[in-house]
Parts: sequence; structure tokens; C-alpha cells
Amino acid sequence: MNQPIYELAQVQKVYDGRTVLNLDQLTIHRGEILALVGPSGAGKSTLLRLLNFLEPASRGSIRFNGELATPELDLAQRRRVTTVFQRPLLLQRSVRANLRYGPGLRGKPLPEAVEAQWLARLGLTHLADQPAPKLSAGEAQRVALARALVTQPDVLLLDEPTANLDPSNVGIIEAIIREENQRSGMTVVLVTHNIFQARRTAQRTALLWAGELIEVAETEQFFNAPERQETAAFVRGDTVY
Repeated sequence: MNQPIYELAQVQKVYDGRTVLNLDQLTIHRGEILALVGPSGAGKSTLLRLLNFLEPASRGSIRFNGELATPELDLAQRRRVTTVFQRPLLLQRSVRANLRYGPGLRGKPLPEAVEAQWLARLGLTHLADQPAPKLSAGEAQRVALARALVTQPDVLLLDEPTANLDPSNVGIIEAIIREENQRSGMTVVLVTHNIFQARRTAQRTALLWAGELIEVAETEQFFNAPERQETAAFVRGDTVY
């Protein structure tokens, strides 16, 4: 797990002259679950967009699998990373069709047995032929997660995947994330405002504050013995400025 899958150095992201992300250095280890926490506007979602190659860094370098992430990065490499957003972006088709979409784009039809397995694991079997717009919020997010995982990514990026969901759906989604990380060694980067979720799920946790990386540490150390005062204040629930 100590081998890097991402290496970021002197990375900045600037919008209209305003620097929203300014990272000296960040290494994301292959096979880990890394939680990104911090106040709203800290740059967490911006960092995810850079990690998913949706936007280039304004300055600095990002390496993925040892290769410099530029606009010319090979499509096959880009497809090793997938994202599940806070609001599921589902096709206006059935649950089954949504699961089949990613493998179909890659020219690798989803085997029926694998499809059935994922539907069962996420409690979606009885909804397989339901149109996605008719699903509840929790059901839709489970479909979005399954659709991402059937492509067998090297990296799963999660942007507040359980925000506003009931505890049952939160539990299902967290369990699948941990299981797939342990089973396949998939790297997971989880943006969450829920510090309890970070403690339950991640091996390491990082605090972003005003676009800067304040502290990154093993999760138990992060919450129980943080090195920075800002981290301690955040963990206590104090307002951080």
C-alpha cells in the first residue's frame, strides 16, 4: 500500500485569478482509503476534479501510475479512475442498463452473472428493470456506486456519496467501499463532511483548509493525536478560519 498511485507536487488551481487549491506535496498510496475532510470551500471537490483529470492543474505536476497527467494522458489510463458524485448522475434508463453502460463503452459487455451479483450485493435485484428516475435517493446512489464498480477501476473517487442518506443506505455504501478496497486493492479517495464516516472508513485522513493541506496522517492519529492546532480544532468541532 506504500507505493504511490498519485504524486502531486506544487499543485495550484486558479479560477479567475483566485487560488482555490495550493498543495506543496501529496502522495496517495496504492490500495488505501484516504478521507478528505475540511470546511466548505476548502478545495476538496476541486482536488477530486484534478485527480479525475476533469480539469488540469494551473501549476505544478500530477503523476498517475508514474505517468504525468496532462491533457494528452491516454484514455485507457483515464478510465482507470471513476467518480461517484453527491447527486447521482444516472442515465434515463433502467437500473440494469445503467450498470451495463460503462463496460459497454469499453467494449466489454457485463456478464449476466456479474450483473446479478452486483444487483444482489447492493439490494437492487427487485429494481433491476425500474427506470432510474423512479428510484429513491438512496437507491439511486447505490446504482451509481454499482455502475462505477462494475468497471473495476484502480481508483474510486467519492464526493460526499452518502450526504442526506438514511443510516441504512449509508451502512450499505460504506460496507461495499470497504469490501472492494480489501478485495481488489482499489484505491479510494473519499470527500466527506462526516468525520465519523472518515473514522469508520479511511486508513488515512487529510485536512484541507482554505485550499491548503494542513495535515495528513493515519486516521487514528489524525483524530486522537493530531499534530496541528487547526486539525485539533476541526476534530473538536470548533469553527476553523
